[in-house]
Amino acid sequence: MERRRFLSGCAGFSGSAALASLADWPQAWAQAAPRPYARTRLVDVHGRPIRLDALAAETNYVFQYPYAATPCLLVKLKRPVVADASLKREDGTTYAWQGGVGRERNTVAFSAICAHKLAYPTREVSFIRYQREQSATSGGNVIHCCADHSVYDPAEGARVVSGPAPQPLAAILLEHDPREDALYALGTVGAEQFDAFFDKYKLRLALEYGEGRARAAVQAVSVLRELANYCRTTIQC
Repeated sequence: MERRRFLSGCAGFSGSAALASLADWPQAWAQAAPRPYARTRLVDVHGRPIRLDALAAETNYVFQYPYAATPCLLVKLKRPVVADASLKREDGTTYAWQGGVGRERNTVAFSAICAHKLAYPTREVSFIRYQREQSATSGGNVIHCCADHSVYDPAEGARVVSGPAPQPLAAILLEHDPREDALYALGTVGAEQFDAFFDKYKLRLALEYGEGRARAAVQAVSVLRELANYCRTTIQC
């Protein structure tokens, strides 16, 4: 199945009807088990639609999806990224990932909730980020969580490179509209950490967002901004 057909199919899904319709897909994508959420356009802090060509390469961008309190990392890599159908969850099941999107097929996005102990970017600090350069503790061109030194390869669906993480980061399914150079988030694929995340940080999220609001579903738009402008301190290791 072509990527465009896959994405347009995800964009039209909602709720249980979306999951049921997977039975009609080719087996390769049925095994991917994507979870559709709202088709959400990425915008800047002024509400203007993001243009993919305007985003800087190898820069950390963050947006909230699919819930108000769940952050995602978006990176435009230096090279095209192909789809990968051999990723594996902690329980041993495999799934497929779409690869990069955009004219150069180099833009990827993943949940920024680490798959080990659920470290994530807050307004005060982020232990997880894409690092372009090699460091004393890992290679370059990786997503590195300095809280526990879990390292993921964004060019391979956030596959675990090293560290204690038991599985890849959940991938955010993206759609690129070439007519407007626009970016949309459509859903997730891989092992979500959302239930554990909301359980672990229940009190903190209630104080930050208000009771019950942290898990509000993101709808039409989500603000994309540089990680450096989202939190006060980004830990490097």
